[in-house]
Amino acid sequence: MFKKILKSFDYSLIIVYLLLCLFGLVMVYSASSVTAVQRYGVSSDFFYSKQKLHMIVSFLLFVAMAFFPYKALKNSKFLFFMIATITAGLLLLFIFGHVSNNAQSWFRIGASSIQPSEFAKLAVIIYMSAVYAKKQKYINSFDKGVIPPIILMILICLLIAVQPDFGTASIIFLIGGTVILVSGMKFKNIGKLILLGILVLLILSPVIFLKKDKIFTPEKVGRLQGFLDPFKHQGDQGYHLVNSYLAIGSGGIKGLGLGQSVQKLGYLPEPHTDFIMAVIAEELGLAGVVIVLGGIAFLVLKGIYTGIQCRDPFGSMLAIGISSMIAIQSFINLGGIVGLIPITGVPLPFISYGGSSLILLALSMGILVNISMFNHYEKHYKK
Repeated sequence: MFKKILKSFDYSLIIVYLLLCLFGLVMVYSASSVTAVQRYGVSSDFFYSKQKLHMIVSFLLFVAMAFFPYKALKNSKFLFFMIATITAGLLLLFIFGHVSNNAQSWFRIGASSIQPSEFAKLAVIIYMSAVYAKKQKYINSFDKGVIPPIILMILICLLIAVQPDFGTASIIFLIGGTVILVSGMKFKNIGKLILLGILVLLILSPVIFLKKDKIFTPEKVGRLQGFLDPFKHQGDQGYHLVNSYLAIGSGGIKGLGLGQSVQKLGYLPEPHTDFIMAVIAEELGLAGVVIVLGGIAFLVLKGIYTGIQCRDPFGSMLAIGISSMIAIQSFINLGGIVGLIPITGVPLPFISYGGSSLILLALSMGILVNISMFNHYEKHYKK
């Protein structure tokens, strides 16, 4: 049986995932070596060494989740524990949270940091997929428990938004919307939910107007101005985007060569996290960009295909939810560095520096690989 399980794994999914992480590790060293010394006063390999440790831990978690039966994740006790832990973690941030980049989103544990909102993404996918899988017979009956998962998702989004971290809150909201779209709910009922959401916003509009100074802070307004006209504001709010343009434009087709980025020398404030793709474009040119985009696109499309092939509603929604998380987060990061959308501080999956992000993706990819394995096993071996 164990040999059949090993044969059932989709090794193309595993290999592309690992190659992306390894490529990201190389680029984290290249992008962070100068910043580590100049800005943080640590050794040039500081972020590389920490990311390497994150990779080892995340790989072990990936292997564990790849063999762990995904169907056990819809156990009611586990779901309650998971949501209670995530909610408690988000609430405790307001008391014990560490502030970085104007957001109180991290717990500091020694020299390491944990960002609960990263794990909230996967928690929302698992919870909504499990609930809607159990309610398939009456998925279109709003009076039979279809609304509570949406309320919970919105509550989690609000807890994250007030940190403030609108980027992650937006990702979770869009992921939840994707799970609803593939849950089997009729489009007319999805339309009703959208109208209900608009109605709630209209009801809350007086509150938003009265609190506009707290909601639309000078920093947020400035960020929007930097997005709309970065060159006019290149001395302040447009600084990040202008230097991102310079990095991408300097790289051209061939790139300047690995390690030869100019913009990482203090011009791009976060070259190893939010703007790592700009450094990749500058150093490796079009080839580097194609490698990253091709790898991410492969994982997303393979995940969607896995969801479509899965005959279990829970597994199907879970696979598509995970794929949407990777796709949405990639779009928000890449859209920010090329000026399609305002910069939100969202890392690029598999590539950017960050332990919480890498561990989240390892858990998610492990679940996705497990779903794919079950699909193949049940199709070819189970009678």
